[in-house]
Amino acid sequence: MSNEMKQKIVESVPQKGFFGHPKGLFTLFFTEFWERFSYYGMRAILVFYMYYEVSKGGLGLDQTTALSIMSIYGSLVYMSGIIGGWLADRILGTSKAVFYGGILIMLGHIALAVPGNLILFFISMVLIVLGTGLLKPNVSSVVGDIYSEQDNRRDSGFSIFYMGINLGGFLSPLIVGEIGMKHDFHLGFAIAAIGMFIGLLLFVFTKKKNLGLAGTIVPNPMTATEKRKTFTIVGLSAIILAIAIAVAIPMGLLTFDSFVALIGILGIGLPILYFTVMYRSKKTSSVERSRLLAYIPLFIASVMFWAIQEQGSTILANYADKRTQLEIAGFSISPAWFQSLNPLFIITIAPIFAWMWVKLGKRQPTIPQKFSFGLLFAGLSFIVILIPGYFAGTDALVNPLWLVLSYFIVVLGELCLSPVGLSATTKLAPAAFSAQTMSLWFLSNAAAQAINAQVVKFYTPETEMVYFGIIGGVSILLAVILFLFAPKIQGFMKGIK
Repeated sequence: MSNEMKQKIVESVPQKGFFGHPKGLFTLFFTEFWERFSYYGMRAILVFYMYYEVSKGGLGLDQTTALSIMSIYGSLVYMSGIIGGWLADRILGTSKAVFYGGILIMLGHIALAVPGNLILFFISMVLIVLGTGLLKPNVSSVVGDIYSEQDNRRDSGFSIFYMGINLGGFLSPLIVGEIGMKHDFHLGFAIAAIGMFIGLLLFVFTKKKNLGLAGTIVPNPMTATEKRKTFTIVGLSAIILAIAIAVAIPMGLLTFDSFVALIGILGIGLPILYFTVMYRSKKTSSVERSRLLAYIPLFIASVMFWAIQEQGSTILANYADKRTQLEIAGFSISPAWFQSLNPLFIITIAPIFAWMWVKLGKRQPTIPQKFSFGLLFAGLSFIVILIPGYFAGTDALVNPLWLVLSYFIVVLGELCLSPVGLSATTKLAPAAFSAQTMSLWFLSNAAAQAINAQVVKFYTPETEMVYFGIIGGVSILLAVILFLFAPKIQGFMKGIK
C-alpha cells in the first residue's frame, strides 16, 4: 500500500470523537471488548471443564493432558493469525476478515454451549481457532490504519485499545466463571457466544461512519492467475493432509504427544519462515529490511514474556484451584475469578502508562528498553510466586494475595511490552505485509504457548520452586541482555521511535 493511500485512509477517518482520538477507535475498542469478553470468558472455565470429572459436568481428562491442550489451543489460536493476516492482505481486506472471524468465533462458542462429547469439543476449538485468526490480528491492524505514522497519539491510542481488550477480559471471568463453575459449564459458554454476537452487531452498524476507508483496502491484492494457483495448491494440500491424518492415526504415528511436538516445531519454524520471506521479498525496501532485523530481538523477547504471562490460564489457574486458600472468612472464592486479576490491573494502570508515554514525549524509553522492562517484570512475577512454597512448603495452601501480587507484577511488564509491541509492529511492518506482520507479532504468543505445552509437563508440587525459579531467572537474564543491546537495535529501526 502506497504512502498516498495510507494518508487517504487517515483523512477518511474522523480524527476527533473518542477521548481526543479518531472516532474509529470507538468501533474498534468495543468490537475487541466483546470479542475478548467471549474469549476470556470461555478460557476462564475451559481448563477446569477439561479436567473436572464427568459427574461435575466436565470432560474428565487427565490434568496434565488438560494443561497441555490448553497451551496447544492457545498456540493454535495465535498461529492461525497467519491465515487471517494473509487473507486480509491478499483477498479480503481487514474489515471483512474481522467480520467473518467474529462469525466463526460465535459458532465455536455455540458448539461448546451444546452438551456433547469430546468430538464436539474439538469442533468448537477448530472454529474458535480459525475465527480468532481472522479477527485478532486484523482488528489491531485497523487501529494502526486510523493514525498517521507521525501521530504522537499512536502509542496512547493502542494503550486505550488495550484497555478495551482487558475490560472485556476482566468482566467475563467474573460472569462466565461464576455461572460456569457454580452452575453449568455449557451455560457459561453460551454467555460467551452472546458476547461475540453483540460485538458483531456493533462493528457492522458503526464501521461505515467511524472507520471510513480503514480496513476496506486490500494492500497487496492477488491477480486472477495467482488466485487460481493458490486455491489449487490449498485444495490439494487439504486433500493430502486429510489422507495423511487418516493413515497416521490408525498406525499410531499421530498421537497427542506427537501432535504437541509438531505444534512446537511449527511455533518456532513459522516465525523463522515468515521473517525470511518478508526479508527476501522484492516488495521489501532496504529500509524495511533493516527494520525487520530490529524486530527479531523484540520478537524473541515477546516469546519469553508470553511464555510466562500465558501460564496464568494454565499453571497459575491450577495453582489457584489446588494450592490456594479459597475459603476466607466464610466467603468462597472461585478459582476462575483469578483470571480477572490481569485485566483488572491493566484497566487500572493502563491510563497511567498511556498518559506517561504522552507526557514523556521524546524523552520516553526506546522500544527495546520498554521490552526489556517487560521481561524484567515477567521474571519477577514468577520469582514472587515461589516464595510461599519456600517458607511454608508445597503441601500447605497459600494466601491468595501471593497470586494477586504475581498477577500485578506481570501486568507492569505487559504494559511495557504488549501495547508497545502492537504499535511497534504497525511502524516496523513492510508496506506490502502490513496485516501479515501483525500476524507475525501474534506468532510470538503462539510460539510461547507451543513451548509451554512441553514445559507445563514438568510442573508438579515437588518441582514447583525449581519450575518458577528457572523460568523467572531466564526472563530476568534476557531482560538485562536486551537492555544492554537496546541502542544497537534502535539504530536498525531507521528513524522509528
